[in-house]
Amino acid sequence: MAIPLDLDQLRSFVAIVDTGSFTRAADEVFKTQSAVSMQMRKLEERLGVTLFERNGRAVRITEEGNRLLSYARKILALSQETLSAFDEDAIQGHVRIGLPDDYAERFLPEILARFTRSNPLVELEIACERSLNLAEHIEKGRLDVALVSNCELITGGEIVRREPLHFVTSTAHDVHTKAVLPLALGRNDCAWRQQGCEALDAIGRQYRVLFSSWSAQIVTSAVLSGLAVSVLPECALRPGMRVLSEYEGFPRLRDTEIAVLKARNVDNPVVDALIDHIRESLQNLAPPAVQPAPSGIPETRVVRAPQLTAAW
Repeated sequence: MAIPLDLDQLRSFVAIVDTGSFTRAADEVFKTQSAVSMQMRKLEERLGVTLFERNGRAVRITEEGNRLLSYARKILALSQETLSAFDEDAIQGHVRIGLPDDYAERFLPEILARFTRSNPLVELEIACERSLNLAEHIEKGRLDVALVSNCELITGGEIVRREPLHFVTSTAHDVHTKAVLPLALGRNDCAWRQQGCEALDAIGRQYRVLFSSWSAQIVTSAVLSGLAVSVLPECALRPGMRVLSEYEGFPRLRDTEIAVLKARNVDNPVVDALIDHIRESLQNLAPPAVQPAPSGIPETRVVRAPQLTAAW
């Protein structure tokens, strides 16, 4: 009879993939890094495949590792669901959460992964809108929790993360060198837009807003296609983007703040549990992987696709 898979090993395996690091995965599963490394060796021996490719300290998940990942998530989810079905104290319910789409792609996977692992019986209703709209929804009781920026105009939130704000361009284009700088920004009351325009005005740099949208996808597409420069926080950087430096004539911007809003008169353990997971996720989230630009320009960074890293 085949020996069943070890849930603890699968849990560590998924944590490595989700956190992008053996070190962070060890913290996630409350083990030492050497213990997690040993678990992965045993899991590889059990399956007869290589789950990670090793190159010094860099580690990349293999094709076989990706095959295992979908099964591992299903096995762990079913295990948690089974335990919850027999746990009379398991948290159940329905939570309405909102966040801007700038943050959804970067933050939501980590938040959902953490929360659903612990609370598989809770239904999450998710809305993506601009921060000021989300704050209004919170005030009127249409949402339970919201993740927002524009904190200068929104009061009552708990600051859970601060991030650098950057002028960014495409790595493959030189649109940032045009005499009249084309910009892709949020609408007029966007705090990032206001700060970027004020900074350019202060140095006398001519610019023209070519694209204006609340859609992060539209702004990102304009940058990656080389049509415009934008102002984005660290979390919104994508492979193919480059941070523009003071050396290139772009002023340094203030950090942006990210806050959590909770609806008034909401006394719900499900909501409190979700806010706890948001805090933990955003505090432990690694920044996008960056490398020096090939041109060697000081302080310029190119965003690369992230790799898993670990010491074996």
